[in-house]
Amino acid sequence: MTAELFHLHAAGVSVVVETTPTTLPRVLHWGPPLGDVDEEGLAALAALARGVRVGNELDVPPGAGLLTEPRQAWMGPQGLTGHRPDGSAPFPDFVAVSTVREVPGSPVVAERLVSTGVDAVARLTVRVEIELLTSGLVRTRARVRNDGDDAYFVEGLDLALPVPGRADELLDFSGRHNGERRPQRTTLVDGTHLREARRGRTGQDAATLLVAGTPGFGPERGEVWAVHVAWSGDQRMWAHRTNGGHAALGGGELLLPGELVLAPEESYDMPWLYASYGNGLDEASARIHRSLRSRPAHPAVGRPVTLNTWEAVYFDHRIEPLADLAELASAVGVERFVLDDGWFGARRHDRAGLGDWTVSAEVWPDGLGPLVERVRSLGMQFGIWFEPEMVNPDSDLARRHPEWILSPLHRDAPLARQQLVLNVGHPDAYAYLRDHIVGVVAEHRIDYIKWDHNRDLVEPLDRTTGRAGVHAQTAAVYRLMDDVRAACPWLEIESCSAGGGRIDLGVVEHTDRFWTSDSNDPLERQRIQRGTTLLMPPELLGSHVGAARAHTSGRTASLAYRAITAMIGSFGIEWDLREASAAELAELTAWIAEFVRLRPLIERGTLLRLETQPALLAQAVIADDRAHALVTIASIDTPTHLPGPAVRLRGLDPQRRYRVRRVQPAASVDPTVTRAQPVWWSAQPVIPGAVLMAAGLHSPILRPQEAGLVELTAVEIPV
Repeated sequence: MTAELFHLHAAGVSVVVETTPTTLPRVLHWGPPLGDVDEEGLAALAALARGVRVGNELDVPPGAGLLTEPRQAWMGPQGLTGHRPDGSAPFPDFVAVSTVREVPGSPVVAERLVSTGVDAVARLTVRVEIELLTSGLVRTRARVRNDGDDAYFVEGLDLALPVPGRADELLDFSGRHNGERRPQRTTLVDGTHLREARRGRTGQDAATLLVAGTPGFGPERGEVWAVHVAWSGDQRMWAHRTNGGHAALGGGELLLPGELVLAPEESYDMPWLYASYGNGLDEASARIHRSLRSRPAHPAVGRPVTLNTWEAVYFDHRIEPLADLAELASAVGVERFVLDDGWFGARRHDRAGLGDWTVSAEVWPDGLGPLVERVRSLGMQFGIWFEPEMVNPDSDLARRHPEWILSPLHRDAPLARQQLVLNVGHPDAYAYLRDHIVGVVAEHRIDYIKWDHNRDLVEPLDRTTGRAGVHAQTAAVYRLMDDVRAACPWLEIESCSAGGGRIDLGVVEHTDRFWTSDSNDPLERQRIQRGTTLLMPPELLGSHVGAARAHTSGRTASLAYRAITAMIGSFGIEWDLREASAAELAELTAWIAEFVRLRPLIERGTLLRLETQPALLAQAVIADDRAHALVTIASIDTPTHLPGPAVRLRGLDPQRRYRVRRVQPAASVDPTVTRAQPVWWSAQPVIPGAVLMAAGLHSPILRPQEAGLVELTAVEIPV
């Protein structure tokens, strides 16, 4: 049997794929670059990758493919699982395989392979795609088609990539509302480490990335291999190591019982499984960021400074206070004003009106026009809040159309936040939402939607079909977002899901921004943003200056700490500026001006997590030409050591010299001046890049909830 070997390579990553006329693709190598390896070298690599029979294993170990199959004797999670109505065809056997190396149809893709396999007995065809993007990021997906004359029940479709034996430590994330993206580490042991999302959305406790790495890996050290399922519904990611020491990372959509049944000639496409290799977490993360930024539809540099009204007025929608808030917002430099929940139907509180997407005549007797016009006259864009996928039982919509609710037939699902789930997969419900959203947006040419999704999908049953509805719901929401934007091409959409409950590489293709968390507590935000930016670049993550006393935690923080925390993100405000003093407004104005000045760097620079003592979180954004950098150093606890270890920088040009300047607007209050600080904290020394990276900056003396913003500018071009 003749094997064909393909070497895909881009941006310091090599992927070697083996196929035969009777086997689907098998990845032999995913990781460090192999250079200009020739056919003889690839053959040697393939020989080394062959299994060795040990004990009572198969006589000729075949090795697991991208789509693990029962005949491979892979005892971990399976690739395609399903059956015919009578239980037949449980073990697909794709033996007629053809593989082609296609010319990429996208500037984002460097290399592309497509394999098609046929199982004539089970009457199934599978198509497996693997792409190496120009950033070195890998993505792969599969499609299964029913070639039979009866139904085929799909129970799961996962793909997997191998990781070497030296990767025996795992990192993923969990979290909760107001505390998303909390890292958790464990050892990769024999068996399966499985992370399932069963919330009908990505979830605040989402794994986000499942990372395997060499022991002790961190932002800048160790090799790491990471996967992510690009899907906003139920999903699974897993790591499995056999008792022979072979390991893989994989995942796909988690399908509920009976949810996906293929009629004859119907197909199912699984979501993309993304995979990133790097020397350290930052390199793996940067590959994802570069891929997102290379998309033609990626938001342009200059994300508007946004003010959201929620924590300022909640449900108190009156033209006078909102107009006053808009005046203050414009004065401090806000570029986009967003009216949050409460503008429609009977929505005077969170127990009624959700789903009735008609402007409330009670609250807005003259419609939204006067407020929209006032905001626009002040030079700002106008945004508005929707939560299309949810409905209050106390609403006209729920009373008129109980069949549109995603719940059991004989009763409603348990309430959450006084809400039920609207079945967007129902054609009539879909049309109702599309028409009402487009109607409101088009009437006022609204610039921006904050698209919320505040509850999990519990007992998500389609009342018209009797089947589980998460898959159809997720696909319909993607389609609805696209249809709304097609009808209103100027529109931007922010994905919000009780904060950061729907942040993934699936919904990012349909939206322009994410609300990172409902917590505007800057100390919590420091931790939340550090994890979230491993997946998403800063310009896609809303990061707002909240009130001095955080509404979610009750913790107080200085304006400087709040502003510096919001700086590495899509900067905004969630604060009732009517309560701010003149001095606070002047300071906020100054911080916004600094953000606007630094925005091009923040939105296109490479983000690096700097390692220092546990009480400090430090990060840097480095320009591509390495002539400009920005560093934040934030204290989240009482330091164990004072002054503590230096903050070593990374990513600079060792041949250049950099002026080091702490960014401290004249209007801001600096509580650190009363204590001893390193010379660079107040002076503006010029320091070689090699010194900054080898020795670092002396750590400033920061109390809990204090921070510094440091700008580095090259003053000498290397010869």
